[in-house]
Amino acid sequence: MSRIGKQEIVIPEGVKVAQSGNILTVVGPKGTLTKNFRDDITIVIALKAINLNIKRNDKFSQSLWGTYASHIKNMIAGVQAPYQKKLILEGVGFKSEVKSDGKRSFFNFALGFSHPVVVKIPEGITALADKNNITITGIDKELVGSFTAAIRALKKGEPYKGKGMRYEGEVIRRKQGKKTV
Repeated sequence: MSRIGKQEIVIPEGVKVAQSGNILTVVGPKGTLTKNFRDDITIVIALKAINLNIKRNDKFSQSLWGTYASHIKNMIAGVQAPYQKKLILEGVGFKSEVKSDGKRSFFNFALGFSHPVVVKIPEGITALADKNNITITGIDKELVGSFTAAIRALKKGEPYKGKGMRYEGEVIRRKQGKKTV
């Protein structure tokens, strides 16, 4: 039994939740999110609360029960206040900037390679690059987290000099390096 799945999800003021088939739509002051859910879990929407129940009592359905409850909570929280992740870029010559070609915006990184690294910013995400601080904001928690992780994977922080990208608040354990005799 899922402790998270059994809990009732409260719908706050200003947020509307609608379901058509397997697609759940959450509308709030910051935007609209839609997600497709499998029919292993029944989603019951009342006036001010959402309840989830499992159809079959197998291991797969029980694992989806709490996961779907967390997804719905994240959708409701995202349309109220957007999610934000911050990256810090450290290193001599490492730069980041946000450029736009009119239709789409993209990151232009100088990460110590022989060429600049260009990364397109997906729709639904707002990105800011201020010196060596990168801020990624959006209403979809999954999209913000995966895009931030993809950017960080371009140049992870290395343990000898600390160069590379790291999350704000992340501590990179430093190594001593070679000793001279």
